[in-house]
Order: sequence, then C-alpha cells, then structure tokens
Amino acid sequence: MIGQTLDGRYLIRSRIARGGMAMVYLANDLRLERRVAVKVMHDHLAEDENFTRRFEQEARSAARLSHPNLVNIFDQGQDTGRAYLVMEYLPSITLRELLRQQKHLTTDQALEIGEAVLSGLAAAHHAGIVHRDLKPENVLLADDGRIKLGDFGLARAVSANTTTGQALLGTIAYLSPELVTRGVADARSDLYAFGIMMYEMLTGAQPFIGEQPMQIAYQHAHSEVPAPSLVSDEATPELDELVRWTTQRDPELRPRDAGEALAYISPLRHGLTPPNATRVLPLSDLNGSQATPSTTVLDGVQQDALVAGAATEGRDETTGEATAAHPESAIEQAAASDRRRTIRGRIIAAAVVLLVAVAGAAGWWFGQGPGSQVSVPDIGGTEMETAQAALAERALLVEVVECPSLEVPAGLAVSTAPEAGTRLDRGSTVQLCRSTGPRLLPVPMLVSLPLDAAEARITEEGFAFGEVVEERFDEAEEGIVLGALGGGEPLGESYPEQGRIDLVVSAGPLPDVAGLPADEATSVLAERGLTVDPALGSEAHSDEVPEGHVISLLPSTDPVRPGDSLGLQVSLGPELFEVPDVAGMGLQEAMDTLTAAGFTPSTLVPDPLREFAEATGTDPAAGERVRAGTGIRVRSTITL
Repeated sequence: MIGQTLDGRYLIRSRIARGGMAMVYLANDLRLERRVAVKVMHDHLAEDENFTRRFEQEARSAARLSHPNLVNIFDQGQDTGRAYLVMEYLPSITLRELLRQQKHLTTDQALEIGEAVLSGLAAAHHAGIVHRDLKPENVLLADDGRIKLGDFGLARAVSANTTTGQALLGTIAYLSPELVTRGVADARSDLYAFGIMMYEMLTGAQPFIGEQPMQIAYQHAHSEVPAPSLVSDEATPELDELVRWTTQRDPELRPRDAGEALAYISPLRHGLTPPNATRVLPLSDLNGSQATPSTTVLDGVQQDALVAGAATEGRDETTGEATAAHPESAIEQAAASDRRRTIRGRIIAAAVVLLVAVAGAAGWWFGQGPGSQVSVPDIGGTEMETAQAALAERALLVEVVECPSLEVPAGLAVSTAPEAGTRLDRGSTVQLCRSTGPRLLPVPMLVSLPLDAAEARITEEGFAFGEVVEERFDEAEEGIVLGALGGGEPLGESYPEQGRIDLVVSAGPLPDVAGLPADEATSVLAERGLTVDPALGSEAHSDEVPEGHVISLLPSTDPVRPGDSLGLQVSLGPELFEVPDVAGMGLQEAMDTLTAAGFTPSTLVPDPLREFAEATGTDPAAGERVRAGTGIRVRSTITL
C-alpha cells in the first residue's frame, strides 16, 4: 500500500500498526492537506461479510461520537475492493506501551488516565454505544498530553439484549462475567473491563492469569477481583473501592454506566471526597472474610452509651448474662487488693526469668545459632531449582521475580537482590530473578526511511541491524526501506531487545525503455542488473512506436529484483491492409466497400451523378498494402 492513493485523495506514506482486522497507515489527505491515519481491512477478510460489516460498523459507531477523549473519524469508503476508515492521526504511544516501560503507574497517572477513559466512554454510553473492546492497547497517549480512546471495531449500539452471536469478541483478559457465561454485553460490561484495566495500571499485572484463555475466562466468571492494595502501594482505599465496584461479578452491583463511575473518580483526581463515598462495598481482608462496611461508624452518643453501660454492667461468669454492678464492701476491697499484690509479684518474677532466658537464647542465636549471618551465593546462569537449593542451604528465604536479560536464556536464574557476596541474617528473604529473556521493545517505524537512517534507528531503539536481505524494483527511490524482517517474518508491534532486524530495500523504479531500439533497451537494462530473455519477449503492431523499438517490458516475476530476466515487447510498426479491387463496381458500391475495409475513399464525381458512374480503379491501386484509414481516390467513368 505504501505510495498508493485511495480514492485519489489519501496518499499512503508509511505503516503505523497492524491489527487483527486491518492495517493502519499514516497518510496525507491531499484535499485538506493534513496528516491522517487510514485503517485498511486485510485483503483476506474483505470477502467475509461479517468482517466487512464489523469494519463498517466501527465507522458508523465512532462517527456518531464527538468528544475530546475519543479518536475522531473523518471518512470511510472502499477503493478497488479495499474497505478503509480515515481517522485523526495522533503521534502517541498506547497505555500498553507505557505499562511496559514503567511496569505500573503512579496514583496520579492512574487517576488522570482513568478519568479521561471514563469521560470518553461516558460520551459513548450516552449515545447508546457499548465499546466492548476496552483494553490498554486502545487507549492512546498523545505526545501533546491528550488521552483518547479509539478502536470501536467491536462497538455495538445498546439494545435490550446485546449479545456477541456465536463467538465471544474482545480480549479475554478484560471480558466481563456476563460476556463469558451468557454472551451479553451492555455499558456495565465496559465498566468491568475498565476496572480490570485500572487494576493493571496500579499493580502492573492483570488479576487473572492462566496458560489457556479458558482458564482466564473461568476465573472471570467465578472469582472476585482482589483489591489492588494487596499487591500495590499506589492503591488507596478509594481506588480499591473503585476497582471492586466496577468489577463486581453481578452487573447490577456495578455503576449503571461510565458517567456514574466518572462522578466517583473525578473528585479523587482533584483530591476531594467522592459524592457517594458512604456507599462502600464490603472489602475482603487478607483471609477472604468480609470486613465491616466503612459506613458502620459509631457517633458520639453511641460511644457514650457504651462507656456508661460498661461502667454499670457486668457479666455472670456462669451464664454469660449481663448483671448489674454493685458497690464492694471494705472486706471485699481488702481481699481484692491482696490478690492484686500477689499476682503482681508473680508477674515480676516470671518476667525476670523470661528476660534471662531471652538474653541467653539471643546470645546463642546471633553467635552460633541460626541468627549468624551467611553470604548470598552467586547463582547467575544456573537452573532455577539449583539456585533455590543453594539459597535454602544457607537458610535464606526465596522470593522469585521475573526480569529480562540479554545474556541469560529464559527460565534460568539471573541474579539475586541483594547481590551475590552480601552477608545476611539467616531467615532473610532474597529475591531470585528468573530470566524472561530479552525485553520486548516497541518496533520503530522503518519503512520509507533511507537505508543509513534505518540502520541508525535500529541501533538507537535497542536492536541489532542484520543485513539487506533483498532489493527489489519499486516506485520508491533507490535505497529506501520497503520492509523490515525478524527471523524472515514481518515484524509485529514489539520485538526482543538486541534482536536482529533485516531490511528489504528499493532498487529504484524499473528503467523506462519504452520507445528505445531493442538493442539499446537491452543495454540499459543490463546496467541495472537485469537480463533480457528472448523467450519471454513478444512482438506487436503499433501506430506510435517505430518498427524494432520497444513498446513495453514483460516482467516474469513480481516483484522484479536485480538479476531477474524479463522480456521485451517489440513494435512491428503500424499494421498494413490490402486495398480491395473495386473496378467494375458502381461508384457508390465501390465507395462503401473501401469504407468497410477501413479506408477513407474519395471521388471527383458529384453526388447527383454517382448512380450513373462506374468504378474503373483506385489510387493506391488494388492489392497494395497501406495503413488503416488511408485515403483512397476512386477513378470512374460516367454513362448517361
């Protein structure tokens, strides 16, 4: 598509991204002279009516919306069977890319992005549209600070029972329980996906993970999303409440739409208390039991009543029932005082014995016992089981974390924190880093760059330049990058750090040899590394190209590469036709015969006398070969 123009208006410049349904390109709007993003459906999906309908549905849904936090849709159409959508172009990164860079976001970042997403989503819900594919990949963070929600490819107008049909659509990690179990989606389904995304922003991980999509879907349907504060210091009680409120398994317990959730988060964004802060869902403690709702607070009158009750009531030790308190006698007071002195003496004696025992135990523990310090071993490059065993031998506790590494293959131990050689108390916790291999970095835009600039960009972005694996003739200038490959396959949105990237480069346009003599055209092609194969050539008549000159090239491959063979279509000159013999015919019959043969006949005989005239010959003469359309003079005699 690079270099092509859709509908004579949108000039495709470079590729921005590739999705499951379409490719997104950067283009110039030639009519309005502005840069736009053009989304073109994949060719193999264009024949599928369902995909085409969903693609056009995105245009209709999004075009109905106009909001600062939604990507604007400008145009939609088809060109040579390709369905396309024209959107505003935003130099930006996605929320997914930001999470890859930072692992998790700060409270302020999460609130700012969350408020913007809910604001745009509220506009969609107000218009009766459910997004149904809310995820970090569809949240754009523009270079100028704007935050926009895009990709309404799965959006659908709200009805009484909006369902997905035969299969679930959307990303499994963000599907609501009702979508998993019943295939039903409404505005509250978007709120569930928002809650999952909010959890991921605060913690850097999704709440439900599994090796198979079905495992994740099962957790959505049967498990509660935990509070982010259990794993993140960034989460506040208010944010815990927001996540749990929006991710309730029962849709009836969630906000009605994005507008209601927006009313909760907007005050938080500005340091204020949400208007419905007293409406708090029960929060689970670490053991999963239900804590008392935050609204269960005793006022001053209730507290005074409890204090008064404690002063005037006791509890029967046998029955457990409350009994009224009564004044003690002098004898009873003296006995109670003696009991208190005895108990106090025993407590002091026990404390002295305990302190002596503790001092002795501490001396042994920190001198020769388990409390003596040990050195953290060097486990770099070893198997995880071996590394864990080495740490356990030194009575160190192990916490496994994952981290990228260029040198250590995925699955092996990389390092420890604290580092090897550090002396620690026995029983201390050591973080053991398990390699995930090289980091996955976003792939830079290389297409349309000159070769030297592309090589520099590859190195700057943390990859390794391989080689130019192919040159091909193209409309782009010589040396311009046409494609980037990793392992022989086109690159996706991300690629391993220091991974090798090979390039496909333009050899420039094919030489224009039309109109040249065949031998001269052969020489010109040879200078560009191309050979002429007579077996691939052909001949044809041409009124414009002289005989023996080239009409056009006949490539045998597509694309054409240096070293390929091609044929030449050589002109035979104009095609000649034989002048028919019209002698002895009536003059008008002779004129009609010559006209039918493709010539232009003429005579000196006036029209009124032609029926008395007889053709005696022609000039040029009968049997001569001349071009079609040649003027033929008819000679004749008149008999009265």
